[in-house]
Amino acid sequence: MADKLEHYQNGLRFFGENKHEEAIAEYQAALSLDPGWTEGLHGLAMAQMHAGKLDEAIETGLKIVEIDKNDAFAHTSLSMFYMRKGMVEEAEKEGAKARMISWKEELKTNPEAAPPGPAGQIPIVED
Repeated sequence: MADKLEHYQNGLRFFGENKHEEAIAEYQAALSLDPGWTEGLHGLAMAQMHAGKLDEAIETGLKIVEIDKNDAFAHTSLSMFYMRKGMVEEAEKEGAKARMISWKEELKTNPEAAPPGPAGQIPIVED
């Protein structure tokens, strides 16, 4: 019986071969063994997006953010998914969240880091 990493690696291989439905099945198999594994959820969301399943990709992205609200990649991915659906306002909001999270991480090692946004201005994001 395959473990979660084997399924995940199979998913990566299928994704690289543009076999997105097969990749989705492998990521789902990995997640059946560890439903809260964000790395597997990221893979699943990307495969769903490339398979044209944007609503499912958004649902998966939101699940990642529910698990870890400070996952900048999840917010960036959600921004892409929303943009592909033509949901510009939602895409911009998620993109701003990703930039803010990344900036806060940068501040931990570089206290002089300029805030994100044009001319050093931080965009206001409300939940």
